[in-house]
Amino acid sequence: MAENYRIATLAIHADDHHAHTSDIASPIHLSTTYAYTSDPAQLKSFKEVAEAGTFYDDIVYSRENQPVVVRIEEVFSKLLDGHAVAYSSGLSAFHAAMIYYNPKNVFIGQSYHGCKQILSILKRNSGVQSYPLESASELIQPGDLIHLESPINPYGTAIDIEKYVKIAHSHGAVVLLDSTFAPPPLQFPFEFGVDMIMHSATKYFGGHSDLLAGVLVTKDPKVAQTLHDDRICLGTITASLESWLLLRSLRTYDLRIRKQVANTIKIVKYLDEHRAEFPALKSITHASLQKEEFIKRQLPLNGGPVFSIEVASPELAKIMPSKTKLFHHATSLGGVESLIEWRAMSDSEISETLLRISVGVEDADDLVEDLCNALKQL
Repeated sequence: MAENYRIATLAIHADDHHAHTSDIASPIHLSTTYAYTSDPAQLKSFKEVAEAGTFYDDIVYSRENQPVVVRIEEVFSKLLDGHAVAYSSGLSAFHAAMIYYNPKNVFIGQSYHGCKQILSILKRNSGVQSYPLESASELIQPGDLIHLESPINPYGTAIDIEKYVKIAHSHGAVVLLDSTFAPPPLQFPFEFGVDMIMHSATKYFGGHSDLLAGVLVTKDPKVAQTLHDDRICLGTITASLESWLLLRSLRTYDLRIRKQVANTIKIVKYLDEHRAEFPALKSITHASLQKEEFIKRQLPLNGGPVFSIEVASPELAKIMPSKTKLFHHATSLGGVESLIEWRAMSDSEISETLLRISVGVEDADDLVEDLCNALKQL
């Protein structure tokens, strides 16, 4: 696949050379085990394969690899500009990164609470220490890890990636970036020097609220090989049906993400410019409202498809979702349908007046009208 193809084309054609049937849509492979070659001369012992590092040349057992995972990893590798390894969820991807880097100290700011819970388990079992992100410049040591999330859950705001990459690399540490809220073309993290990128592919890559998956991406093929080897032992490969659903979803990814971002920018702009009409609305947060210079470099399309609002009281925050007609009151994000969540139901660290809004692909004017009507009813 030529390197100069753009995202929309890569999402559909990057894995063409892995199609071994005439099906235009990839078939679903449900088998857990696959027949060895019938040519005795081609048979190799496990030891020979291990020494050659060619575990993934043949499909043998679905915990090790399977045909559709090969295809989604090829698409991810091209979309994300590196070597991709697929996992059963975003959290299993984060856990795999922690196992690979094995840091003694992790510096983490506002991030998905599941990542912090994994760090709590690692602290309990092996003494891994977590520190506030802001303390990295003073405390970080060689071998430590900075975990960034940008844009940030649940606010949709961004932090300066380059700033923390410089801090980490000047001390012999590494940076893992969770870019779930801004996949390409919204953000290209390797341009800012991060060591590894993770995504919960459940969200925008999946896009239909019907699968769980995660992905890690590295520029180093040897790191990717180690991640693959580790995944065999961890048993966290993307399952057969989820792999197929994810490959299906990647075909329309570019169409969806651009529409979702455009919708979000329009909604945020309208609410920001008409705040005076909504007395219950106390704040709006989204990268498009930030003024820092790094925003233009880091987020060329002005942000991601999630933003948050705060209303005057927890009682109003609980009422607000029931006043909308087009926004489902549910957790998660990234699907074609718009969601609103009283975030305190999912995250104990978040203000009880905050509502997280994930914007879908509906008509933007309908979404603006729906939110405005709900806010006026408060």
